[in-house]
Amino acid sequence: MSEKIALITGASRGLGAGLAEALCDTHHIVAVARTTGALEELDDRIQAKGGKATLAPMDITNPDAMAQLCRSIYDRWGGVDTWAHTAIHAAPLTPADHIDAKDWDKSVSINVAATGTLIRFVAPLLGCDGTALFFNDPRGGEKFFGAYGATKSAQIALAQSWAAESVKSGPKVHVLSPKPLATANRARFFPGEDRSPLAAPRDEALRLLGEIG
Repeated sequence: MSEKIALITGASRGLGAGLAEALCDTHHIVAVARTTGALEELDDRIQAKGGKATLAPMDITNPDAMAQLCRSIYDRWGGVDTWAHTAIHAAPLTPADHIDAKDWDKSVSINVAATGTLIRFVAPLLGCDGTALFFNDPRGGEKFFGAYGATKSAQIALAQSWAAESVKSGPKVHVLSPKPLATANRARFFPGEDRSPLAAPRDEALRLLGEIG
């Protein structure tokens, strides 16, 4: 590859957008999310910094779309240097015996099933030398976090298994722990929270990227 490529799944807002902006100085960004308008706003910010992005307004739960995306990346660039997976469904907080069936299915589909599919599709693009980034939010077992906590824990368990399996062969797989972020998802979890101590997504993206060098 003649230029570095960063694939960001869940790039439209929050930490995903922060990572895209932090990496665009050194990488061409492939930004994946369902919200076209938010992706276009991200593209404007990247272009203002002199960076370049390819927008992919797609649903990560559609395996055929993800297969086509990964094939297109291979045909155009031959692979990716960095994959950051930030896409998540944050189901509303509720007692475990009141979880909405649609929210449960969506949580499993986005947080677990799509992650497993993407690992399988993206791993060949990363090869031995690429880097995959996942982001922990340990809510498993907390009251009212049943759907989110269980499926986020499953996602991270998948990433940790992949990390252990690839220590010698690559790619480099990191599970990082962001500080509490000033995002819309957190605002839904904790309405009325004082947001002044919360980290800005782009600042936290820079800190986390610094952790892995």
